[in-house]
Amino acid sequence: MVNRKEYLEQIKSVREWQTIKVVTGVRRCGKSTLFALYIDYLKSTGIADNQIVSINLEGSDYASLLEYNALYDYINARLCKDKYTYIFIDEVQNCVGFERAINSLFVKPNVDIYITGSNAYMLSGELATLLSGRYITISMLPLSFKEYCEAVPDDNSVQQSFNEYLRFGSFPYAAFLPRTDSAVMLYLDGIYNTILVKDIAKREDIGDIAVLESIAKFLADNIGSPVSAKKITDTINSAGRKISINTVDRYLSALTNSYIFYKVDRYDIKGRQHLKTLNKYYLVDSGIRSLLLSKSTADIGHIIENIVYLELLRRGYRVNIGKVADKEVDFIATNMSETVYFQVSASVLDSTTLARELEPLQKISDNHPKFLLTLDEIGAGANHNGIRQINLLSWLLS
Repeated sequence: MVNRKEYLEQIKSVREWQTIKVVTGVRRCGKSTLFALYIDYLKSTGIADNQIVSINLEGSDYASLLEYNALYDYINARLCKDKYTYIFIDEVQNCVGFERAINSLFVKPNVDIYITGSNAYMLSGELATLLSGRYITISMLPLSFKEYCEAVPDDNSVQQSFNEYLRFGSFPYAAFLPRTDSAVMLYLDGIYNTILVKDIAKREDIGDIAVLESIAKFLADNIGSPVSAKKITDTINSAGRKISINTVDRYLSALTNSYIFYKVDRYDIKGRQHLKTLNKYYLVDSGIRSLLLSKSTADIGHIIENIVYLELLRRGYRVNIGKVADKEVDFIATNMSETVYFQVSASVLDSTTLARELEPLQKISDNHPKFLLTLDEIGAGANHNGIRQINLLSWLLS
């Protein structure tokens, strides 16, 4: 198991809070492993085996618990009377009416509940209605580059590890597979098809999976570029398939609800308002992009932009695309205490490219930190009138 230290610290910090802990994220990003690591931690603090109830609703061993009454009865019979019981349920959305079981267990004394899910629907239905204000979410992603480097063989150079990270992606188990297309892509294909068929097509009652996959490939080919439902609709219709904008909108929502794509809104920095058009989409894993597209379509600039976006999410930021006058700032990252601006470029060794990348940041009149992330080797970093240029790999490993 890869030790997901940051996520483990998050979940440890909310131990025995009177809230339900909901861990969300794309399939195979490490949610079950996080539970296993946390259970090991609990046992190290003296928690006995009979205080832990762990259920994976993806497994056939628990096929009888896919209805909420059965799930409730199974767990209720195993609760400890005078000490805490820690309840872990993987892929809870597979249980019909799971919200009722969770609600009934939550009101019992000395119960600490942790659940995972691979789509956002579980947070928009009865769970949100029944338990409004009584749950917290931990949003999980595949491996960061720092975690990936800790997992791969020690004889890899940082650059070699990064090249593999770009090509093969960041799903935890993929890091331990042979570094070949035949091995890794076969594994990623299984994840991708499970998401499309089980998490999206089945739930949304989509019969034409080919159109759904066409939209996924379009988004993968256009990460970091402005995208609209109309543009996708026109592209698909021009290829001879007929689809409406409403259907495209529904499919886009399904792709983001399954956590395979992330939709990022644009924000007018000077006007201080969110813009409703020309959103961007980023993919949860660069290996999935390699699977969907040929090598000839690789775009290192947009791929590293995608990696920076995911890293900002891991670091707890809310992220928007910035608009300042007629220029664009790649990312505005905000949290409770700060706002930070980022530009991302493969290289700015060319003076024209450097000027183009700096210009949007220079147009921002506030004093929040501004960074330019590149793959260029720049020693300890450069400073362009207050805009810090940092090597991307160094930033990812910091």
